[in-house]
Parts: sequence; C-alpha cells; structure tokens
Amino acid sequence: MLQADFKIAFVRRLNETTYQFVIDCPPIAQESWCGRFVHVRCGEKPLRRPISICSIDQDAGTITLVFEVRGDGTAWLAARREGETLNILGPLGNGFFPDKDRPAIFVGGGIGCPPMLGAAQAYGPDAEAILGFRSAKQVILLSEFESSCRRVDVTTDDGSFGRKGFVTDVLQERLTALPQAVVYACGPTPMLKNVAALCAARSVPCYVSLEQRMGCGIGACLVCACKTHEADGDHMRHVCKNGPVFDAREVDFNG
Repeated sequence: MLQADFKIAFVRRLNETTYQFVIDCPPIAQESWCGRFVHVRCGEKPLRRPISICSIDQDAGTITLVFEVRGDGTAWLAARREGETLNILGPLGNGFFPDKDRPAIFVGGGIGCPPMLGAAQAYGPDAEAILGFRSAKQVILLSEFESSCRRVDVTTDDGSFGRKGFVTDVLQERLTALPQAVVYACGPTPMLKNVAALCAARSVPCYVSLEQRMGCGIGACLVCACKTHEADGDHMRHVCKNGPVFDAREVDFNG
C-alpha cells in the first residue's frame, strides 16, 4: 500500500456523468489486481473517495479508474485534466481470483461494470459478460468488454439498448447453458442479492464485490461493516479490508 501524488495520463468522458482516468502510477500498478480499489483525495474534502480499479497495465505502469459523479467530491474529480496529479492511497482490499478451470460469467450493474472488465481480462478471451444499465445513455465500456470477452449481453431497464429487463434474466439462461460456471458480480446491492440467490439455487459458486460507503479504506473505522455467515459463526467484516470481494454464500444481504 502506497500513498503519493500520481499524474493523470488520460481523461475521457464516457457519458454525462461518468469519467475514465488513466493514472500513471507504476508502484500501484505492480501491486494491483482485478477487484482491488484505490482511495482518492478530492480537493479539500476530508474523506477520500473509493474507486475500483477498472483495468491494469503493469507494463505501462498505469491503472484505469472509471467513476460516476455523485456529489461534490466526484464533481471536483471530474474537473481534473490530463497532466494534473491526484493523491492516491492504494491499492486496497482483496480482489477477484478468477477460476480459469471453469466457465466464467462476469456480471456488472451500472458503475459496477468497470471492475468486471479487469476481472474478465484477467480470466481471458473465453469470458462471458452480462452488463445492466438503466438506459442506453448509461451504457459504458461496451467496446472494451466486446474486445475482451467471447460473449457480451446487455440489458437496460427501459429497453432502449440491448435486452429489456435485468441481468438475472440473462444469467438464468446462461447458467442453464453453462451449469458448471462460476459467477463474479459487482453492482447495486439489490442486484447482487438477486444474483447470489440465483446462483445459490443452482449450487453455482458466486463472488460479489460489495459497494459500501468507506471512511478510512484500511479497516480502522466501522463505516463499511457488513454481516457475514461463516463456518465459525456470524461476523461483522470490513468491506474495505476483508473485501470488497466476498463469497456470496457468506454475505448477509438482509443484515
């Protein structure tokens, strides 16, 4: 884990509220893997903003971050330009370790899609992806997924792009075709809960990256606590330190 100022190498606006930054940070890139995140200082805001690592280029020494403007902190971040620096703490958390011996399906919802890109790329070209968005205006990173995966299905709530419905509609069909698959998912909690339930009903392994508000990012505070059911009993785990990736069977989505 490292905290330092790193240069923004590339900026791209993906839609009205979503931005892609490539950060030149060789020491962080060397310690990064899919599913981990960084904590970014946003101006004078007292709390950093956790942003999942979308993809990693260790040869170039860069990581790609994709974030959505949701408040003053991310609005400040969106106003940064190429050549400026960001104070970044990371890499943090535990990520995905895709099982390359089984078919893999990567499921992303909204701003939960970016970390699934890196996970799919780590798995390889036989990966499948299911991406869900509210509408066509929110669709992001589609070409990147299509160039990394053998199959990409897109759903939208309003049917304005891809298939109308939810990611679980497609996932149910894909699990029928690939009963030995393993599922990796990131997105809103209701989506993760439904994905986990669908996988549990079919005895399919499922790993989820939880989205939680974070204070410190290193497990020192209790802001991002979540309840888990494990072999030795119930626990309160820190999403930042013990996750953000968990075995879906252990997560108490009602806790």
